[in-house]
Amino acid sequence: MAIRLSNPAALQRILSRPSRLIMKQNQASPIISNITIMTQRSYYSTEQSEPSPPPLLTKMKGDLKTAMRAKDTTRLSVLRSVLAAALNASKTASPIRTDAQLVALLRKQAQASQDAIDGFKAAGRDDLVEKESAQVKVLLDYAAESGVQVLSEQDLETLAGQAREQVAAAGDTLSMGNLMKMLAGPGGLLEGKDFDKTAVAKIVKKIAA
Repeated sequence: MAIRLSNPAALQRILSRPSRLIMKQNQASPIISNITIMTQRSYYSTEQSEPSPPPLLTKMKGDLKTAMRAKDTTRLSVLRSVLAAALNASKTASPIRTDAQLVALLRKQAQASQDAIDGFKAAGRDDLVEKESAQVKVLLDYAAESGVQVLSEQDLETLAGQAREQVAAAGDTLSMGNLMKMLAGPGGLLEGKDFDKTAVAKIVKKIAA
């Protein structure tokens, strides 16, 4: 039995709606694809921009596995302590990104162990003195093998003199703040070098007096 519609134009409009919807979906898909591609590119770009760890830190991570296999308890204790300190620093505003910064951490830990040694000697704990001394040796060996330039007190005085000239040339006052900024600030004369911070402060204080 045939069905007759009184308004053929209305039927045509109804039948055309699904195709229009499909066309809209097809038109939207390239936009969605482009957004997806851009998001992926942004993700990988961010991932690739992460700075690589200092070479010395990478070496110490490898040495940790070697120490575990060899059951070298002294080296293992030192490496775990240094790597834990480096990890904690990575969560702060001053992460360790260079060998020079890592060497500064090694020397800081070596000084802390040396202070402990003095206390153990006073207490007559020769066993602990021997243990701490062995750890100090490991720390200083890593610092010595880092390849970071070690500055003597004479080197520091020379660089401090250069900093004084640069501050004066800039028309700034010879304050400790300006001198330290020129020496130890980003891009400063001491960047990438191993030095005694206490000695630097002493020299700068003398110049600024």
